[in-house]
Amino acid sequence: MGQDRTDLESRQGKALEIHQRLCQAYGCPIAYFHDLDPLSELISSLLSHRTRNQDSGRAFKALREHYPDWEALRDAPTAEVQHHIRGVTWPEQKAPRIQAILRAITDRHGVLALDFLESLSVQEARSWLEAIPGIGPKTSAAVLSFSQLRRAALPVDSHHHRVAQRTGLIPSSMNVGPSHSALAALLPADWDAQAVYDHHEVLMLHGQRCCTFRDPACGRCVILDLCPTGLARISGSRSPDPSVLEPVPDNPLHRRP
Repeated sequence: MGQDRTDLESRQGKALEIHQRLCQAYGCPIAYFHDLDPLSELISSLLSHRTRNQDSGRAFKALREHYPDWEALRDAPTAEVQHHIRGVTWPEQKAPRIQAILRAITDRHGVLALDFLESLSVQEARSWLEAIPGIGPKTSAAVLSFSQLRRAALPVDSHHHRVAQRTGLIPSSMNVGPSHSALAALLPADWDAQAVYDHHEVLMLHGQRCCTFRDPACGRCVILDLCPTGLARISGSRSPDPSVLEPVPDNPLHRRP
């Protein structure tokens, strides 16, 4: 028990040091890239799964232009919705999934809206969303953090996850889903939404620009001394890179070049 506590405190300290260095490198606070209502953010996030940002952005714009409101999208013929989002990955799956989720929200809440989540705690709001089939921890966190709700929920995309694995913040065997709660537990409980958002953003940016899936630039990494994987690569060790255990990386949740 004492060893577990010591290990947690060590990883909490490392997470804070990583946060501070990456914030200095990438510039915090980082501006929010979206200003959507939570329901629109949900639809945007669902479209973006494993899809290039420009393609999911065009699909979202097409839906907004074609349908006067999200109720009309919910009730439209599925084949029509699929046509409008044809540029995303797996439109034949996403169209019925999005409509099913919109119907589930209507059935559970009585109206098609998510603004009420503002009155719930972060955990209550995430539990409410994740009870709907098709909404996982990444999407629930994105809705709460990226939308106009601006709540302190930590999303974890493939870039964030890769940096966390390589630096030892999470075990190499931990998948993206369970990493949400594990990584959130390393952050101070009193951090506000901006600080939590910044934390995700800087780890995501570092994964995109330095700690890439293939050929990471360990030689110029500002957190190299905190990264067992990077140190092993630099020294020529044959220690395995834990990130090779991850699935094909998702595109980031962010609309950044």
